[in-house]
Amino acid sequence: MQQDLQPGRGKSVKAFELDTNYHDTGGDGPPVLLLHGSGPGVSAWTNWKRVMPALATDFRVIAPDMAGFGYTERNPDLHYDIKLWVKHLIGILDALGLDKVSLVGNSFGGSLALAAAARFGDRFERLVLMGTPCDKFVMTPGLRAGWYYTPSPETMRETMAHFPYDPSFITDELVEDRYRASLIPGAQEGLRKLLIQPNEEGDTPLSGMPESVVASIGHPTLVLHGREDRVIPVEMGLRLGRAMPNAQFHMFGKCGHWVQAERFDDFIALTRRHLERRA
Repeated sequence: MQQDLQPGRGKSVKAFELDTNYHDTGGDGPPVLLLHGSGPGVSAWTNWKRVMPALATDFRVIAPDMAGFGYTERNPDLHYDIKLWVKHLIGILDALGLDKVSLVGNSFGGSLALAAAARFGDRFERLVLMGTPCDKFVMTPGLRAGWYYTPSPETMRETMAHFPYDPSFITDELVEDRYRASLIPGAQEGLRKLLIQPNEEGDTPLSGMPESVVASIGHPTLVLHGREDRVIPVEMGLRLGRAMPNAQFHMFGKCGHWVQAERFDDFIALTRRHLERRA
């Protein structure tokens, strides 16, 4: 079993005093950091394994497992919050000798991109945000199912059912990849530290980056969102597109939370065009 779990392992670098697992593809092109989302079995590999080679033709593509996820070292004494993840992200850039990068963030990764750009704006060039929350919203069934996940292929398939618009995207390979990644010691604990426990009755309020904060982020930003997203409502993307001064918003019809999978070709084309532009 242990050998079967290895595809998600990449290189390792010490960042923020954590042995950090990351993938590094491409050549001498501009550096682009891919930030994974949350959810059971998430890691840089399960989130980005198709995207990395597609973007690596033009960019140096780096995809790390953030603290609490994937194969990055767990430290039980750490308090996981957005401040820690930003420090870990900056630590990764410093450890790899990267002065300035563009960020592509999926869901939680989009929130991390926003938080990092707001705090350390000079370290980032351009942003691409997918399925990213903004300000206050109510916990969706997809997020609730992720919090309650317990490892099994059957439960993984049931949990994943909330994510795409088209259920055919939930392939046996995807279920197997995510299930095996969810078996990494500490994987579910990291997710549960990201989300608050759902209320047993009534709504559970959540909050992404405040609209007042994102309105101060001037980086050229591409906001992508699926119209039928049942994990992070499409209104969140609209809010980002309206609030950020240099944002473009693209909504995909008949698309759920997995823009990079459900609209792969469009995602690659739009992202490449946005990242290739220079101020």
